[in-house]
Amino acid sequence: MASVKRPPIALFGYDSSPFTQKVRLALRLMRIPYTYVLVPSMMPRPILVNNFNLTYRKIPVLAIGKEVFADTSLIVEWLDSHPAIQAHDRDGTIRRLHEDAGTRVLSRLLTSYVTDRPLFRLTTGLIPSVVWRSHFGTDRAELIGHKLDPDKLEGKVSLNLAGLDTFLSIIEPLFAGINKQGRWILGGKEPSAIDIGFYYQLDWGEKISRGDGIRNLTGGEIEDGTGRGASEVFNQERYPGVWDWFHRFEKHVESLPDHETRIEQKDEQGLEELLSKLEESERSDEVPLLPTPNQQLQHLEEQNGLRIGAKASVRPADTGQWDPTVGTLVGISPEEVVIEPDKPGVVGKEGTKARIEGIRLHFPRIEFVVRPAKQSASKL
Repeated sequence: MASVKRPPIALFGYDSSPFTQKVRLALRLMRIPYTYVLVPSMMPRPILVNNFNLTYRKIPVLAIGKEVFADTSLIVEWLDSHPAIQAHDRDGTIRRLHEDAGTRVLSRLLTSYVTDRPLFRLTTGLIPSVVWRSHFGTDRAELIGHKLDPDKLEGKVSLNLAGLDTFLSIIEPLFAGINKQGRWILGGKEPSAIDIGFYYQLDWGEKISRGDGIRNLTGGEIEDGTGRGASEVFNQERYPGVWDWFHRFEKHVESLPDHETRIEQKDEQGLEELLSKLEESERSDEVPLLPTPNQQLQHLEEQNGLRIGAKASVRPADTGQWDPTVGTLVGISPEEVVIEPDKPGVVGKEGTKARIEGIRLHFPRIEFVVRPAKQSASKL
């Protein structure tokens, strides 16, 4: 059987974004070659608007040819499911992030409802207050939809450390057991998506709490090194099981080959070469969707105004609600929605269409709000 041609894969993110690191870990564990494009930590990001009609402001964004994916919960599932991008061992074994259907369900639930949200709120609460006093704080206030009080957030660091301590206390017995067996969180011989989920949050939280990465986060406004740290609760003596697993995972990742090609923000030649490849990539006639047990309940979706070919507005249910993405609904399932975005035009050049035509934007249904939208809608 002939192999499927692998489309170009591009990850758009920045180094101090924990969710960008999550996808980079997944790509490395799966041994998938890709291009990592550095974008600013704050708006605007004209590279995404100008080339993909993408006004969605969260990071990262992953392009697999002309299929563009938002939110890491969906990105990781697509990496694990797309037959054209999976890497194979010499014996033909496919690298997967889930061993079977059971571990896949558990991993998805734990990631979507534990590590990506409640745990992220705790680790975000460890960011040094100097960050919230920078322009980054203003940008994130716009993302959240209300002003941020740096003094109040500084006063909550101890509360968030206590919350992290509670979290580590709950999971410690699990890690103590799997370390003795030389296994990973869900019992496999190789790390799974949930190992990535726990690791990327703890790694980012530990680093950002002591100011490692805040220079990148604030666009160079604040230098690294200012922060209380998390060592009061996250250390080898207090939680040896989690600590040993954490460093075992770290060593495992470092032992793997790195197939990442990095394009810095000012690398115009590298970016042009990548965009040309994405522009030339073929798009399937059929809208690809994640495999699900059942198709959408068409009558129910239509009762909610979601008909194929109609205008739809998609926004996160938490932050970023004021910047919905509007376009034509072209695909929908119980777990995913796909739109062809309206053309907002090149930044500073009203009415100019984006460079890459035929883009389809994929969003998860979990923690996203999908509503019918009028032709001229720009706000919900």
